[in-house]
Formats: sequence, C-alpha cells, structure tokens
Amino acid sequence: MKAIVVSTPGDPSAMEYRSTDAPAAQPGEVVVDVAAAGVNFIDVYHRSGQYPLDTPFTLGLEGAGTVSQVGFDVEDVRVGDRVAWMQGSGSYAQKVALPADKTVPVPEGVDLETAAAAMLQGITAHSLVYSTYVVQPEDTVVIHAAAGGVGLLLTQMVARRGATVLATASTAQKRQRARDAGADHACEYAMLKQAVGEHTGYRGVDVVYDGVGIATFEDSIAALRPRGTMVLYGQSSGAVAPLDPQILARNGSLYLTRPLAFDYISDRHEFLRRTHDLFEWVANGELDIHVGHTYSLEDAPRAHADLEARRTSGKVLLLP
Repeated sequence: MKAIVVSTPGDPSAMEYRSTDAPAAQPGEVVVDVAAAGVNFIDVYHRSGQYPLDTPFTLGLEGAGTVSQVGFDVEDVRVGDRVAWMQGSGSYAQKVALPADKTVPVPEGVDLETAAAAMLQGITAHSLVYSTYVVQPEDTVVIHAAAGGVGLLLTQMVARRGATVLATASTAQKRQRARDAGADHACEYAMLKQAVGEHTGYRGVDVVYDGVGIATFEDSIAALRPRGTMVLYGQSSGAVAPLDPQILARNGSLYLTRPLAFDYISDRHEFLRRTHDLFEWVANGELDIHVGHTYSLEDAPRAHADLEARRTSGKVLLLP
C-alpha cells in the first residue's frame, strides 16, 4: 500500500510518498480502508518535530473509511462497517490499523469525507463551546481565524447557543464566510480592539477562542471583560511565550485555559456523546462541515504548505 512517511522531521519536503507493508489487525484492533484523512495543525507539529515522534512514522490522526479486517476480541465492529476516528496514528495511508474502541460508527446520511472532516475539529469545537467555557445566550464571544476549519464550526455552534459572535479573519472573503456561518460581526485582526469597543460599549467580551497563538494573544487578553475567559486552543502563528500570571490579575482577574480535545473524550461514553451530536446535526442540516480543500495522498506536502501559509479555509482532506 501507499503511505506518507517521515524519516527525518522538517519542512513539508520531509514527507515521502512510498510503498509500505499493509497492516494486519491485532487483538482489539480493526484495519480500515481509508476514504479520507484529515489534515490538521497537529500533523504539522509532528512533521516538523515540534511534537516529537519516534521515526520513521506515518502522519495523520484523523480519518474515515470502511472496515476491512477485524482482530480477535473485537465485538462491536464488523467488516464492512463505516467508521471514523481522531486518535489513529498513521492515517495518511491507504489502510490503517486502529484500536476498535477509538472508532465511532458513521450513520446513514453522513458521507465518509464529511465524517472525516467532522472529527478532530468538530470534537474540538464541541468541547470548547459545551465544556471548556459553556457559552450562554447573553454572551459576546470573539472567535479568531473564524473562516478556518475549527473557526467555522465554533462560529456555527456559538451562534446556535444564541450568543453574539465577533469574528476575525484575514481577508474580506474569509470574513464574509464567517458571517455566512453565523457571525454577527467580522473584522480584520488589527481592528479587534475597535470592534470590541463598539460592540460591547468597551465592557469587553465574555470569552475569546484563540487558535492563532502568539500573533493574537495580547489583543485577546485585552479584549476580555473583567473575569472573562481566555481559551487558547492552538498556536498556528507560533507558541505563546511563558506567561507571568500577574498579567491575568492586571487585566481583571481573568481565566486562562489551554485545552486539548483529547482530554474531552477521556472515556468512550463521552466520545460517543460528542460524535453523536455532531453527526446528528450534520445529518439534519443544522451544522455545515465545510471541506475547503482536497488533495491526493501524494500531494500531502502541498497540503501542509498551503495550510501553514494560510491559503486554506475550512477543512483540508487527503483522499488516498
């Protein structure tokens, strides 16, 4: 089979499209024929060595496909089942072996590409809106990079909760996409302070969802009301420097959290509950999973380059 393998971490050219041995299902595992693999910033961090992995490794945590093998001691998954996952290393491949309990069934009415696109970013958005900070109808919320994969889902979910969304995005086209997803207001990053003042009467917002990191962190802190919540869930522009906690006190007794989606699916019941919500909303037309870009598996280096250069919007998928 073909897969994307990294032998030495580095820039996108470190990814090699090559033949590898097809996996066999071990006890407790299934092998899935991959229909679509999600491309995420965590893959960039793995590829670059920022989040080190033992080499050589095949990239990709997320995807969807059809089960082709079932290992011993697997009871709830069968050959032919359509499944999705977000904790399966090696998803940039034509086949991947996964723990059966890390997969979820894909219901009728949801195609496999949409299912793959919904997993990591959908679980992230669901966790941020319904658990990290429970958004209320009276809240005003800043969402950075609102036209990105997580940003579009956050915008839809926050709007679904009845709160006011103040979105940021880098281009007029992306700002319009955020408005189409439910944002009440959208502005350039540099205009955030003015926008917060105009739309909150200089009170500040209740919560900021920031997946950008170092480029937006200071403005995000300044945008919050006293006792507001800063949710730093990513670092697409680079990591935030070590922080003096007194900054939180000086800006109004703020709360700061750095959540990871994997901590919000710590048991299978929680995992199934969140994916059930996502797939139900998708099937009912209540949540739009925007697949912005698809690439062939061998074009994975270009997919990473486009993602890092912010030339993408919505979800990025590889199609083996």
